[in-house]
Amino acid sequence: MSERIGVMLCGHGSRDEHAVAEFAVLAQHLARRLPWPVAHGYLEFARPILRDGLDTLRAQGVTHVLAVPGMLFAAGHAKNDIPSVLNTYAAAHALRIDYGRELGIDPKMLRAAADRIEEAIAAAPGDIARHETLLVVVGRGASDPDANSNVAKVTRMLWEGFGFGWAETAYSGVTFPLVEPALEYAAKLGFRRIIVFPYFLFTGILVERIHAACDSVAARTPGIEFIKAPYLNDHPMVIDTFAERVEQVLVGETAMNCSLCKYRTQILGFEAEVGLAQESHHHHVEGAGTGHHHHHDHQHPPHSHHHPYPHADHPLGPRTLKRG
Repeated sequence: MSERIGVMLCGHGSRDEHAVAEFAVLAQHLARRLPWPVAHGYLEFARPILRDGLDTLRAQGVTHVLAVPGMLFAAGHAKNDIPSVLNTYAAAHALRIDYGRELGIDPKMLRAAADRIEEAIAAAPGDIARHETLLVVVGRGASDPDANSNVAKVTRMLWEGFGFGWAETAYSGVTFPLVEPALEYAAKLGFRRIIVFPYFLFTGILVERIHAACDSVAARTPGIEFIKAPYLNDHPMVIDTFAERVEQVLVGETAMNCSLCKYRTQILGFEAEVGLAQESHHHHVEGAGTGHHHHHDHQHPPHSHHHPYPHADHPLGPRTLKRG
């Protein structure tokens, strides 16, 4: 029997309906670009869940799935949770599933980011020189220092590429510095304009929080012009990168950069996580938060939660900055 290829775009999921809709639109873009059927699904908070997407492909006669994480960087979701779901499904249905790598640091992704920043500059009033402008790139934030360091690399590449006077990196959660203290610090450096760029694929509560923090600091520092750049969304270069990641699965170019992976290498501050079991902890929340319920007719083994983040009490991190 001849092989039939299908593509599975694996997302995290969001409680924000707009974010879920944007991910679905991106999957449609990808389907128009590729010669194979494309399905998508989420780990949690939204439907379809990953298994639903895989069911859709099998119903179309797919025998070989090319799966890619719909994520900017490889942290726990891309390294552990998605592969666990895919491996379980593949074993249960005797289906071949090959897994690709995340979008990562890529010239096309940097071009997409630069375009979003240029859009914001073009829409801003006045003409402030780049050397009088400070760029703040905001990443999602993870308990994985490898993923967090990639955001800092994006910041540096954009800083040098544009020739801004200064740049800082902030995170929307989990790690430090969070957005508001980072912007308060940036405001003290004496630049006339601060561009806040969420390095996110989609909207959602985290992007809304970034904008709220920007508005809050801007209100306290009226002498500085704050500009909010749009997130990446379905920029053509993002679609190009996803298509390339799918095609790389076919030719075997799927290796993530594991030299700084905390599960495989002793990374400063995260030494206790080497060799942790790589399993998904999302099965109990699949589809939750979207008005649909995930019913079980089988038993799961006990699931493990993330290892405690070693800097959870950092003075610029989420725990210490909670209000009230």
